[in-house]
Amino acid sequence: MADGKVVALTPTSETPGAMTSGYVMLIVLLLAIVADIYGIQRLGGVPDILGVGVVVIATIVFILVMPGFYMLQPNQAVAITLFGEYRGSDRTPGLRWTWPWMGKKKVSVRANNFISDKIKVNDLRGNPIDMAAQIMWRVVDTAQALFDVDDYKQFVRVQVEAAIRTIGSRYPYDDFEHQEVTLRGNHDEVGIELKKELQARLTVAGIAIDECGFTYLAYATEIAGAMLRRQQAQAVVAARKTLVEGAVGMVEMALDALSEKNVVHLDDERRAAMVSNLMVVLCGERDTQPVVNTGTLYQ
Repeated sequence: MADGKVVALTPTSETPGAMTSGYVMLIVLLLAIVADIYGIQRLGGVPDILGVGVVVIATIVFILVMPGFYMLQPNQAVAITLFGEYRGSDRTPGLRWTWPWMGKKKVSVRANNFISDKIKVNDLRGNPIDMAAQIMWRVVDTAQALFDVDDYKQFVRVQVEAAIRTIGSRYPYDDFEHQEVTLRGNHDEVGIELKKELQARLTVAGIAIDECGFTYLAYATEIAGAMLRRQQAQAVVAARKTLVEGAVGMVEMALDALSEKNVVHLDDERRAAMVSNLMVVLCGERDTQPVVNTGTLYQ
Protein backbone atom coordinates (compact mmCIF):
# COMPACT_ATOMS: atom_id res chain seq x y z
CA MET A 1 0.00 0.00 0.00
CA ALA A 2 1.42 3.37 -1.03
CA ASP A 3 -0.17 6.76 -0.17
CA GLY A 4 -3.33 4.99 0.93
CA LYS A 5 -3.67 3.07 -2.33
CA VAL A 6 -3.43 -0.70 -2.82
CA VAL A 7 -0.66 -1.61 -5.23
CA ALA A 8 -1.45 -4.67 -7.36
CA LEU A 9 1.34 -7.20 -7.77
CA THR A 10 2.59 -7.71 -11.31
CA PRO A 11 2.34 -11.42 -12.21
CA THR A 12 5.49 -13.14 -13.35
CA SER A 13 5.36 -14.93 -16.69
CA GLU A 14 7.57 -17.81 -17.75
CA THR A 15 10.14 -17.01 -20.45
CA PRO A 16 12.79 -19.24 -22.09
CA GLY A 17 16.20 -18.88 -20.48
CA ALA A 18 19.61 -18.66 -22.16
CA MET A 19 20.90 -22.12 -21.23
CA THR A 20 23.35 -24.33 -23.08
CA SER A 21 23.58 -28.05 -23.75
CA GLY A 22 25.59 -29.67 -21.02
CA TYR A 23 27.24 -32.08 -23.44
CA VAL A 24 28.92 -29.23 -25.33
CA MET A 25 30.22 -27.74 -22.09
CA LEU A 26 31.34 -31.21 -20.98
CA ILE A 27 33.63 -31.32 -24.02
CA VAL A 28 34.94 -27.87 -23.06
CA LEU A 29 35.56 -29.13 -19.53
CA LEU A 30 37.47 -32.17 -20.80
CA LEU A 31 39.56 -29.95 -23.08
CA ALA A 32 40.38 -27.73 -20.10
CA ILE A 33 41.51 -30.77 -18.12
CA VAL A 34 43.67 -31.96 -21.03
CA ALA A 35 45.16 -28.47 -21.41
CA ASP A 36 45.86 -28.31 -17.69
CA ILE A 37 47.68 -31.64 -17.83
CA TYR A 38 49.62 -30.46 -20.89
CA GLY A 39 50.66 -27.25 -19.16
CA ILE A 40 51.81 -29.05 -16.06
CA GLN A 41 53.85 -31.48 -18.17
CA ARG A 42 55.32 -28.59 -20.18
CA LEU A 43 56.54 -26.94 -17.03
CA GLY A 44 58.39 -30.09 -15.98
CA GLY A 45 59.92 -28.25 -13.10
CA VAL A 46 61.28 -25.52 -15.43
CA PRO A 47 59.58 -22.11 -15.45
CA ASP A 48 57.84 -21.60 -18.79
CA ILE A 49 55.60 -18.67 -19.63
CA LEU A 50 53.49 -20.65 -22.13
CA GLY A 51 53.08 -23.52 -19.70
CA VAL A 52 52.08 -21.18 -16.88
CA GLY A 53 49.59 -19.41 -19.13
CA VAL A 54 48.03 -22.70 -20.26
CA VAL A 55 47.68 -23.92 -16.68
CA VAL A 56 46.15 -20.65 -15.47
CA ILE A 57 43.66 -20.36 -18.33
CA ALA A 58 42.69 -24.05 -18.18
CA THR A 59 42.18 -23.84 -14.42
CA ILE A 60 39.98 -20.74 -14.75
CA VAL A 61 37.90 -22.46 -17.46
CA PHE A 62 37.56 -25.53 -15.25
CA ILE A 63 36.43 -23.43 -12.25
CA LEU A 64 33.87 -21.58 -14.38
CA VAL A 65 32.48 -24.60 -16.24
CA MET A 66 32.37 -27.27 -13.54
CA PRO A 67 29.72 -25.72 -11.17
CA GLY A 68 27.36 -24.81 -14.01
CA PHE A 69 26.10 -28.33 -14.80
CA TYR A 70 22.63 -29.52 -13.82
CA MET A 71 20.40 -32.39 -14.87
CA LEU A 72 16.73 -32.25 -15.93
CA GLN A 73 14.44 -35.26 -16.10
CA PRO A 74 11.42 -35.46 -18.46
CA ASN A 75 8.59 -33.16 -17.32
CA GLN A 76 10.90 -31.21 -15.06
CA ALA A 77 11.90 -27.56 -15.33
CA VAL A 78 14.35 -25.21 -13.68
CA ALA A 79 13.94 -21.49 -13.05
CA ILE A 80 17.12 -19.44 -13.40
CA THR A 81 17.71 -16.31 -11.31
CA LEU A 82 20.54 -13.78 -11.21
CA PHE A 83 20.94 -12.07 -7.84
CA GLY A 84 17.23 -12.57 -7.14
CA GLU A 85 16.04 -11.50 -10.60
CA TYR A 86 14.19 -14.06 -12.72
CA ARG A 87 16.08 -14.70 -15.96
CA GLY A 88 14.07 -17.51 -17.60
CA SER A 89 13.19 -21.19 -17.34
CA ASP A 90 14.61 -24.31 -18.94
CA ARG A 91 12.43 -27.34 -19.78
CA THR A 92 14.87 -29.30 -22.00
CA PRO A 93 15.61 -32.69 -20.39
CA GLY A 94 19.13 -34.05 -20.14
CA LEU A 95 22.47 -32.54 -19.13
CA ARG A 96 22.29 -28.75 -19.15
CA TRP A 97 24.63 -25.89 -18.29
CA THR A 98 24.46 -22.26 -17.25
CA TRP A 99 26.81 -19.79 -15.61
CA PRO A 100 27.80 -20.83 -12.08
CA TRP A 101 26.59 -17.57 -10.53
CA MET A 102 23.08 -18.20 -11.79
CA GLY A 103 20.62 -19.51 -9.17
CA LYS A 104 18.76 -22.67 -10.13
CA LYS A 105 15.46 -23.86 -8.65
CA LYS A 106 13.85 -27.01 -9.99
CA VAL A 107 10.10 -27.57 -10.22
CA SER A 108 8.12 -30.57 -11.45
CA VAL A 109 5.63 -30.03 -14.28
CA ARG A 110 4.21 -33.55 -14.00
CA ALA A 111 0.54 -34.19 -13.27
CA ASN A 112 -0.26 -34.32 -9.56
CA ASN A 113 -3.23 -36.01 -7.92
CA PHE A 114 -4.70 -34.57 -4.74
CA ILE A 115 -7.62 -35.94 -2.69
CA SER A 116 -8.99 -33.49 -0.16
CA ASP A 117 -10.12 -34.36 3.34
CA LYS A 118 -13.82 -34.57 4.13
CA ILE A 119 -15.09 -31.12 5.01
CA LYS A 120 -18.49 -30.05 6.33
CA VAL A 121 -20.38 -27.58 4.13
CA ASN A 122 -23.87 -26.08 4.30
CA ASP A 123 -25.68 -26.53 1.00
CA LEU A 124 -28.04 -24.01 -0.62
CA ARG A 125 -30.84 -24.93 1.80
CA GLY A 126 -28.61 -24.81 4.85
CA ASN A 127 -28.31 -28.58 5.33
CA PRO A 128 -24.88 -29.69 6.58
CA ILE A 129 -23.19 -32.12 4.19
CA ASP A 130 -19.80 -33.82 4.09
CA MET A 131 -17.82 -33.37 0.88
CA ALA A 132 -14.44 -34.43 -0.51
CA ALA A 133 -12.96 -33.99 -3.99
CA GLN A 134 -10.20 -35.39 -6.18
CA ILE A 135 -8.10 -32.94 -8.20
CA MET A 136 -5.57 -33.61 -10.96
CA TRP A 137 -3.37 -30.56 -11.46
CA ARG A 138 -0.01 -29.57 -12.95
CA VAL A 139 2.28 -26.54 -13.14
CA VAL A 140 2.08 -24.78 -16.52
CA ASP A 141 3.97 -21.58 -15.61
CA THR A 142 7.04 -22.24 -13.49
CA ALA A 143 7.69 -18.55 -12.86
CA GLN A 144 4.25 -17.95 -11.40
CA ALA A 145 4.35 -21.13 -9.31
CA LEU A 146 7.72 -20.25 -7.77
CA PHE A 147 7.61 -16.47 -7.48
CA ASP A 148 3.95 -15.37 -7.34
CA VAL A 149 2.91 -17.59 -4.40
CA ASP A 150 4.90 -18.63 -1.36
CA ASP A 151 4.26 -22.40 -1.52
CA TYR A 152 2.30 -23.47 -4.57
CA LYS A 153 1.51 -26.97 -3.22
CA GLN A 154 0.04 -25.58 -0.01
CA PHE A 155 -1.73 -22.94 -2.10
CA VAL A 156 -3.43 -25.72 -4.09
CA ARG A 157 -4.62 -27.48 -0.93
CA VAL A 158 -6.11 -24.30 0.55
CA GLN A 159 -7.82 -23.25 -2.68
CA VAL A 160 -9.31 -26.72 -3.22
CA GLU A 161 -11.01 -26.54 0.17
CA ALA A 162 -12.27 -23.02 -0.53
CA ALA A 163 -13.63 -24.07 -3.94
CA ILE A 164 -15.44 -27.08 -2.46
CA ARG A 165 -17.12 -24.84 0.11
CA THR A 166 -18.15 -22.37 -2.60
CA ILE A 167 -19.66 -25.02 -4.89
CA GLY A 168 -21.28 -26.87 -1.99
CA SER A 169 -23.12 -23.75 -0.86
CA ARG A 170 -24.21 -22.92 -4.41
CA TYR A 171 -26.45 -25.98 -4.95
CA PRO A 172 -28.85 -28.08 -2.85
CA TYR A 173 -27.85 -31.62 -1.99
CA ASP A 174 -30.98 -33.21 -3.47
CA ASP A 175 -34.31 -32.31 -5.05
CA PHE A 176 -36.97 -34.99 -5.57
CA GLU A 177 -38.99 -32.72 -7.85
CA HIS A 178 -36.05 -32.61 -10.30
CA GLN A 179 -36.47 -28.90 -10.88
CA GLU A 180 -33.04 -27.77 -9.67
CA VAL A 181 -29.42 -28.64 -10.32
CA THR A 182 -28.29 -30.67 -7.30
CA LEU A 183 -24.99 -31.94 -5.97
CA ARG A 184 -26.26 -35.52 -5.85
CA GLY A 185 -28.09 -35.68 -9.16
CA ASN A 186 -25.92 -33.55 -11.47
CA HIS A 187 -22.36 -34.80 -10.99
CA ASP A 188 -21.11 -33.76 -14.43
CA GLU A 189 -22.52 -30.25 -14.32
CA VAL A 190 -21.36 -29.61 -10.76
CA GLY A 191 -17.95 -31.09 -11.61
CA ILE A 192 -17.59 -28.58 -14.45
CA GLU A 193 -18.48 -25.76 -12.06
CA LEU A 194 -15.89 -27.01 -9.57
CA LYS A 195 -13.23 -27.12 -12.28
CA LYS A 196 -14.02 -23.55 -13.39
CA GLU A 197 -13.93 -22.32 -9.79
CA LEU A 198 -10.60 -24.01 -9.13
CA GLN A 199 -9.05 -22.79 -12.37
CA ALA A 200 -10.03 -19.22 -11.59
CA ARG A 201 -8.42 -19.49 -8.15
CA LEU A 202 -5.21 -21.25 -9.27
CA THR A 203 -4.39 -19.24 -12.38
CA VAL A 204 -2.42 -16.79 -10.24
CA ALA A 205 -0.08 -19.66 -9.30
CA GLY A 206 0.44 -20.86 -12.89
CA ILE A 207 -1.44 -24.10 -12.25
CA ALA A 208 -3.88 -25.84 -14.61
CA ILE A 209 -6.65 -28.24 -13.60
CA ASP A 210 -6.83 -31.34 -15.82
CA GLU A 211 -9.61 -33.21 -14.02
CA CYS A 212 -11.66 -32.93 -10.86
CA GLY A 213 -14.71 -34.48 -9.24
CA PHE A 214 -16.29 -35.32 -5.91
CA THR A 215 -15.12 -38.50 -4.19
CA TYR A 216 -17.48 -38.26 -1.21
CA LEU A 217 -20.87 -36.61 -0.87
CA ALA A 218 -23.36 -37.30 1.92
CA TYR A 219 -25.46 -35.63 4.58
CA ALA A 220 -23.59 -34.90 7.80
CA THR A 221 -23.92 -37.50 10.56
CA GLU A 222 -26.13 -35.37 12.80
CA ILE A 223 -28.92 -35.09 10.20
CA ALA A 224 -28.32 -38.22 8.12
CA GLY A 225 -31.08 -40.23 9.87
CA ALA A 226 -33.68 -37.46 9.62
CA MET A 227 -32.87 -36.74 5.98
CA LEU A 228 -33.06 -40.46 5.17
CA ARG A 229 -36.58 -40.64 6.63
CA ARG A 230 -37.49 -37.52 4.68
CA GLN A 231 -36.20 -39.06 1.46
CA GLN A 232 -38.13 -42.24 2.14
CA ALA A 233 -41.34 -40.27 2.82
CA GLN A 234 -40.90 -38.24 -0.37
CA ALA A 235 -40.25 -41.42 -2.33
CA VAL A 236 -43.41 -43.04 -0.92
CA VAL A 237 -45.49 -39.96 -1.78
CA ALA A 238 -44.07 -39.89 -5.31
CA ALA A 239 -44.80 -43.60 -5.78
CA ARG A 240 -48.36 -43.20 -4.45
CA LYS A 241 -48.96 -40.29 -6.79
CA THR A 242 -47.88 -42.35 -9.77
CA LEU A 243 -50.00 -45.29 -8.62
CA VAL A 244 -53.12 -43.18 -8.16
CA GLU A 245 -52.69 -41.49 -11.55
CA GLY A 246 -52.42 -44.90 -13.21
CA ALA A 247 -55.42 -46.29 -11.28
CA VAL A 248 -57.62 -43.34 -12.25
CA GLY A 249 -56.72 -43.85 -15.90
CA MET A 250 -57.55 -47.56 -15.71
CA VAL A 251 -60.90 -46.90 -13.98
CA GLU A 252 -61.83 -44.34 -16.61
CA MET A 253 -60.85 -46.73 -19.38
CA ALA A 254 -62.93 -49.57 -17.81
CA LEU A 255 -66.07 -47.42 -17.47
CA ASP A 256 -65.73 -46.12 -21.02
CA ALA A 257 -65.33 -49.65 -22.38
CA LEU A 258 -68.41 -50.91 -20.48
CA SER A 259 -70.51 -48.02 -21.81
CA GLU A 260 -69.32 -48.39 -25.41
CA LYS A 261 -70.04 -52.14 -25.56
CA ASN A 262 -73.35 -51.84 -23.68
CA VAL A 263 -72.28 -54.52 -21.24
CA VAL A 264 -74.16 -52.92 -18.39
CA HIS A 265 -75.98 -49.65 -17.83
CA LEU A 266 -74.85 -47.89 -14.66
CA ASP A 267 -76.54 -45.03 -12.94
CA ASP A 268 -74.52 -42.56 -10.82
CA GLU A 269 -74.77 -44.61 -7.62
CA ARG A 270 -73.67 -47.87 -9.25
CA ARG A 271 -70.91 -46.02 -11.13
CA ALA A 272 -69.65 -44.58 -7.83
CA ALA A 273 -69.65 -48.02 -6.23
CA MET A 274 -67.72 -49.51 -9.14
CA VAL A 275 -65.18 -46.69 -9.06
CA SER A 276 -64.69 -47.25 -5.33
CA ASN A 277 -64.19 -50.98 -5.77
CA LEU A 278 -61.78 -50.58 -8.68
CA MET A 279 -59.69 -47.99 -6.78
CA VAL A 280 -59.46 -50.31 -3.79
CA VAL A 281 -58.34 -53.19 -6.02
CA LEU A 282 -55.81 -51.14 -7.97
CA CYS A 283 -54.34 -49.08 -5.10
CA GLY A 284 -54.47 -51.60 -2.27
CA GLU A 285 -51.22 -53.07 -1.01
CA ARG A 286 -52.84 -56.42 -0.12
CA ASP A 287 -54.58 -58.98 -2.27
CA THR A 288 -58.29 -58.22 -2.54
CA GLN A 289 -60.92 -60.63 -1.19
CA PRO A 290 -63.98 -60.88 -3.44
CA VAL A 291 -67.35 -60.32 -1.75
CA VAL A 292 -70.47 -61.73 -3.42
CA ASN A 293 -73.35 -59.33 -3.01
CA THR A 294 -76.65 -61.23 -3.18
CA GLY A 295 -78.76 -58.19 -2.57
CA THR A 296 -79.04 -54.84 -4.28
CA LEU A 297 -77.60 -51.42 -3.71
CA TYR A 298 -81.09 -49.96 -3.33
CA GLN A 299 -82.19 -52.06 -0.35
